[in-house]
Amino acid sequence: MPPAIRLLSPATINRIAAGEVIERPAAAVKELVENALDAGASRIEIILTSGGIARIEVIDNGCGIAQSQLALAIERHATSKLADEALVRISTLGFRGEALPSIAAAARLTLISRPPGQDAAARITVAGGAVGAVSPAAGADGTRAIVEDLFYATPARKKFLRTPRAEADAAERAVWRLALSAPGVAFRLVSDERVMFDVPAQAEPARVAALFGRETAAAMLPLDAWREDIRLTGLAAPASLTRATMALQSFVVNGRPVLDPQLRMSLRLAYRDVIAPGRHPIAALRLEIPEDALDVNVHPAKTELRFADAGGIRSLIMGAIGRLLERPVSLAAAPPAFPSLALRPPASTTPGTMPAPPSAAARGFAEAEFASFAPAARQITPDPTLTTHPLGAPVAQILDTYILSVAADGALVITDQHAAHERLTEERLRAEFSAGRVASQPLLVPVVVDLPPADAMRLLAQAATLARLGLEIEAFGPGAVLVRALPAALKNPDAAGLLRDLADEFAEHGTPAALEAHLDSALARLACHRSIRAGRRLTPEEMSALLRDMEATPRAGTCSHGRPTFLKLSRAELEKMFGRRGM
Repeated sequence: MPPAIRLLSPATINRIAAGEVIERPAAAVKELVENALDAGASRIEIILTSGGIARIEVIDNGCGIAQSQLALAIERHATSKLADEALVRISTLGFRGEALPSIAAAARLTLISRPPGQDAAARITVAGGAVGAVSPAAGADGTRAIVEDLFYATPARKKFLRTPRAEADAAERAVWRLALSAPGVAFRLVSDERVMFDVPAQAEPARVAALFGRETAAAMLPLDAWREDIRLTGLAAPASLTRATMALQSFVVNGRPVLDPQLRMSLRLAYRDVIAPGRHPIAALRLEIPEDALDVNVHPAKTELRFADAGGIRSLIMGAIGRLLERPVSLAAAPPAFPSLALRPPASTTPGTMPAPPSAAARGFAEAEFASFAPAARQITPDPTLTTHPLGAPVAQILDTYILSVAADGALVITDQHAAHERLTEERLRAEFSAGRVASQPLLVPVVVDLPPADAMRLLAQAATLARLGLEIEAFGPGAVLVRALPAALKNPDAAGLLRDLADEFAEHGTPAALEAHLDSALARLACHRSIRAGRRLTPEEMSALLRDMEATPRAGTCSHGRPTFLKLSRAELEKMFGRRGM
């Protein structure tokens, strides 16, 4: 006989549903902090014990929960956040009515809440789904949520938790994202009596500086872009500043912190041509989108979204970041960090007089010292007037490969001459490509490429577009294409392989992106071969001209392969390297 079908008990149903929302302590922390933000809190404190496995406490000064509604608040799908049930215009972080009952089904939950004007606070306790009575309690205005012994009621889930330290790190990341989404709210996070961060209500740039690090935030650039009724604001780092992971990436959509793969992909594509493989950009981005053009009801965790105009969002991010990266090289102007390296005319010791030149013995010592590393480094008489430029005045060429200069802020700048000139050359070639001057190389013997009839038709339908990109084709019977010319920059490509790739691209996207990808790669290779090589000795005028061109060229902070073209050593960095901090 087949097994009998039966209904699960409400307690079991709640525990199953809880697993979709609360899979680890970080998820419980996220849901409780979101409730505090939705309650209008201006100050939120989070206290964790054993990574939140043993205890989570979230204290806020929001609007609180009335005593008469405290028991209803822990019922499944009970919420105060939906004005209607259309699920179209959702302006709050929470709306599903699942967080508190899910936590209560998997742990021991205590809520102590007091709305302003209520005589006293009220308390309710739920343990593994068993609801206690509402009772009076002492408490300030706002809500205090206490979660203890998480997953004691679902031991199968508890055994899959990681170490308390790992769970604490995940919870910290969740609060970090929420703190970035609400800079006007003060946040304090304590883990096992250790303060992880404590930030006041502040402006968004100050919040980014507090959570990304001040040196990182100081290098980031502001952006503000529109596309119809969608606005993108925030800060993004130059291509020369990257990380090994995506840890310093923040996305906020309509005030909601998200980990949306579409947004991450858009950011990665925006930096694709200017950072090295395996490195990740740094950005804190905020999108404002009409509520009816956004679906947040995609996943119980509400960290992924569905956009009505996903292509428009991608174009907005890529375009705004692209324009940001095209800004010329700039190092923040500041007083010289270490004046001894700031090049300027020597000051007089007495009005109207100049210091005496160094003695012959001193000159001889300096010359002898420099001669000892002469092939490795070549000294240059600096031009003091060039120190006003961001990359400063060249003072030496090291190993006939690196240009040493002193910037306007006194920092030491080391420039890789080949990498820098490679970027300058590629940008010139790219400008020619964008202007439509793509050279076409006719083939001495046209090549016939056999293709499936559908692929041949797709290519021939794009023949005019391909011709503008230097690829000339025409029909040559059923299922065959005749190639008469190829882009000269491609240098002896496999015509058949190129056409097959293009046909696949057209079938999927209907755009000539595959050919453009080939050309981008070719431009990078041409730039590499046409650039100043490492090991070439440059004149002072050539070094200065290279630095000036870098300052005026888009994306000059990295080469065609994503490697940095120059490094800046500030006074703080030099003191750290020499162990002088705190001296």
